[in-house]
Amino acid sequence: MFLLILVGAIAAYTIFSYFYQRKIMKTLTEEEFRAGYRKAQLIDVREPNEFEGGHILGARNIPMSQMRQRHKEIRKDQPVYLYCQNTVRSGRTAQMLKKKGFSDLYTLKGGFKGWSGRIKTKK
Repeated sequence: MFLLILVGAIAAYTIFSYFYQRKIMKTLTEEEFRAGYRKAQLIDVREPNEFEGGHILGARNIPMSQMRQRHKEIRKDQPVYLYCQNTVRSGRTAQMLKKKGFSDLYTLKGGFKGWSGRIKTKK
């Protein structure tokens, strides 16, 4: 019985998070993302080793794991374009930033995995 309640609670939280993330941030296609990211703050929320393996040209690396300490590096008066490997971490990061007063939040549909544009790698 406890297991059923636990599974139900996890499912309810997952569904709530999904719809809350959709409410607080706009998911952009690659074309829409490309059209606006140069006028925004482009933040890669993946870990440094992932970032060094390849990232969108012009992106800053502020990993989700460091966002609570580093969110002050991001301006609240400009759009924030987030991406991660597939969108899970960018969604969680958007929730964190919303609590800190950010409102103009966007994410790349499909994440970095779906990006076909230019990338930069560190060798």
